[in-house]
Amino acid sequence: MLINKILLECHNNIYSEHLSEDRTMERIKTCAWWPSWRKDIIEYCNSCDRFQKANKATGRRFGLMIHIQEPSTQQEVVHMDWVTALPPGGDKSYNAFLVIIEGYSKTPIFLSFNKDDTSMDKALLI
Repeated sequence: MLINKILLECHNNIYSEHLSEDRTMERIKTCAWWPSWRKDIIEYCNSCDRFQKANKATGRRFGLMIHIQEPSTQQEVVHMDWVTALPPGGDKSYNAFLVIIEGYSKTPIFLSFNKDDTSMDKALLI
């Protein structure tokens, strides 16, 4: 069928990388039209396994972003995050570090740890 050839060429083309429904529609409307073209494109894209894996969001949806008020003095707000599962490095084979950022000055502090350190070891270093 001609419609299947058009869909195949516009959606699965080696250069198009399995376009989204909207981009496939944009591409097709420049060269073809038929009565149920929108419905057919949506059905074709939804039946494309590669498109479903590559273009649909998986997992939990993120919440709305909120504005974080800027601190007015130093050490009013402190941000911390762990970076782990790193290749060992340094004299003591550190493989994790804690990033601390002071919110007012945006000054970063990096503390090296071994991920097997006890919480007491980590507390003493902080």
